[in-house]
Amino acid sequence: MDRLSERAAAAVSTFADHEVSGRVTKVLGLLVEMAGFGQDLTVGAMVILKPTAQRDIPCEVVGFRDNRALLMPFGALEGVGLGCRAVIQTSRPVVFPSERWLGRVMNALAQPIDGLGPLYNGAIAIPLKNSAPPAHTRQRVGKKLDLGVRAVNTFTSICKGQRMGIFAGSGVGKSVLLSMMARYTLADVIVIGLVGERGREVQEFLEDDLGEEGLKRAVVIVATGDEPALMRRQAAYLTLSVAEYFRAQGKQVLCLMDSVTRFAMAHREIGLSAGEPPTSKGYPPTTFGELARLLERAGPGPVGQGSITGLFTVLVEGDDHNEPISDSVRGIVDGHIVMERAIADRGRYPAINILKSVSRSLPAAFTEEQNAICKRAKQLISSYENMAELIRLGAYRRGSDMQVDEAIMLYPDIEEFLTQNKDEQTSIDDGFQTMADILRMDYTPEQDEV
Repeated sequence: MDRLSERAAAAVSTFADHEVSGRVTKVLGLLVEMAGFGQDLTVGAMVILKPTAQRDIPCEVVGFRDNRALLMPFGALEGVGLGCRAVIQTSRPVVFPSERWLGRVMNALAQPIDGLGPLYNGAIAIPLKNSAPPAHTRQRVGKKLDLGVRAVNTFTSICKGQRMGIFAGSGVGKSVLLSMMARYTLADVIVIGLVGERGREVQEFLEDDLGEEGLKRAVVIVATGDEPALMRRQAAYLTLSVAEYFRAQGKQVLCLMDSVTRFAMAHREIGLSAGEPPTSKGYPPTTFGELARLLERAGPGPVGQGSITGLFTVLVEGDDHNEPISDSVRGIVDGHIVMERAIADRGRYPAINILKSVSRSLPAAFTEEQNAICKRAKQLISSYENMAELIRLGAYRRGSDMQVDEAIMLYPDIEEFLTQNKDEQTSIDDGFQTMADILRMDYTPEQDEV
């Protein structure tokens, strides 16, 4: 009964004690201008357009111009005309996550889309645009996290509370890699944000990639590519808010977002509609600050809380890994996994370029033996790839360089090690043991690492 009272009080606290409304004065594309709002409106506030008694269209205030509020809708604007009534929501946009959200699929407004009935709201309000914990209160990252993917566990190890970017062009396999991590990672809770995803792939991801067992410990937020920009942007905010709720409960949370680029594109669409000046590739200046605010919310929590391990995919436009969003995200996160089309073209999946991928938890996260194995394998891969053209042409003479000779002999086994079917799982110790056997090096397993 007490918990029910807490939830009721939390819900009542979000209600306004009076209603303030305005009127629509202009509609241009997806931008709506509103007048008559007084002093009660701020940027980020919610406004409900009421074209008919039966239909509400939620909007967000994205700016002001000439004593008019600029709104963008979360839905279609059909039926909205001049003079349409607009009711202002004076409460701050919040969400009420609950343990009972596990196993559920919802949209960016925290409304269920899985056909399993209404969502059960908790008692704790989490702001959608929450701030990251103060830097001096945060714990340090924890021990290595077993992601089940050999190439990542062995060469770009990720620790609990670390944030990693997965950089790849379209069709290179980043979503499949993300699904492998979602299925095999040892975490208490998984929060998945599908931002701007293809609609037909959502059900495939839930049934084939995540699976019934994976869904039981996951919360999935979906905003497909055909939804308005505000829905796509808010899906990212909601993903982090839900993850923050479970972190506050002391859980180890795995937060997966596919993709950060589509969040940035949605923010670009909103910013340009509101009149912001375009800069690099049309992105307004606020996009890059918003990326930092979003990604900084992941990571370790204050003492007594859990941590959010963040894996964020970045859709590299035109396979240019130095395009603005890729460059910005790479400077924010704690490492990057680079996937390349050339590797995928030769049939090796996941198509991870080991030499270009970096984890900022290394070398501290590895033992001396593990660092020695990783370093030796990278040296051999680098030696082979430096001479790859000559080797393919038959111009390299065996005996010219001992390290290249060894690389030529071991490279097929290393390539096979880096190749992994999406239904195959490999632990950290098994991965290092296999690589040590390939390199003919000693390895002592660490059973207490995860």
